[in-house]
Amino acid sequence: MKASLVIPTLFATAGALTIVFKASPKTELSARISKSKDRISISNRLSEIGLDNPADFERFKTKQIIYAAVFGFISLLLSAAIGKSPVGALLFAIFASSLAFVAIDRDLSQKVKKQRLKIDTEFPAVIEMYSLALSAGETPLVAMERISRSARGSLAKDFSLVVEQVKSGKAFHLALDDMGRAIESLLIRRFIDSLIIANLRGAPLTDVLQRHAQEAREAQRNRVMAAAAKAEISMMVPVVFLILPISILFALWPSLANLNLIAGA
Repeated sequence: MKASLVIPTLFATAGALTIVFKASPKTELSARISKSKDRISISNRLSEIGLDNPADFERFKTKQIIYAAVFGFISLLLSAAIGKSPVGALLFAIFASSLAFVAIDRDLSQKVKKQRLKIDTEFPAVIEMYSLALSAGETPLVAMERISRSARGSLAKDFSLVVEQVKSGKAFHLALDDMGRAIESLLIRRFIDSLIIANLRGAPLTDVLQRHAQEAREAQRNRVMAAAAKAEISMMVPVVFLILPISILFALWPSLANLNLIAGA
């Protein structure tokens, strides 16, 4: 592709898009984003990291589209600079745009994964505090409100949302169920279910919470052990592929040098 054809082609494409769009580009982009097929999936992941506003979804999709367009434009310029064919330049631009689009989506998934791990890490300490507050004679709602005020972290914020919903007139067990649905964690879901059942049936909560706290500690210990095992394997990579070959070379080099001297003599 000749470099002189790139700029006219881009301007022609922009003009064609302006003619096709019935409204302004910004309005048209917002309308198309609102009809996105992956709206529910992305909105659920955004809500897990605290971005539950509809405008957050539009900002995320706009960021995806802008990055994809920028990477596609840069790839076209590079293709023109190195003299690629039009078909090759187009394929390269599509690949770069798709790569940028997928990379931003994977970045969101990584943030959600870190958020879930953070909540699971906070859970044992929070549930022990909750159990102690109930043992002191406080009601489940009052104990949850106390933790939301005194503790810090994502789980404490979720507790504060439950308290706000109950104060606004929503039933306690329904607010808890909403919290369990919002957090994609098996430990939290089991804790919420036990709390709802005990609250509806009037069963004692202290023993149930202590059992959940013990299970949470065991799950946390298992995660730490699994992470340690992965770290041990990753630490073996430089030892096997870098340090060990160098050590072997240092050990064999004098012998090889002597053999070369003998062969030369």
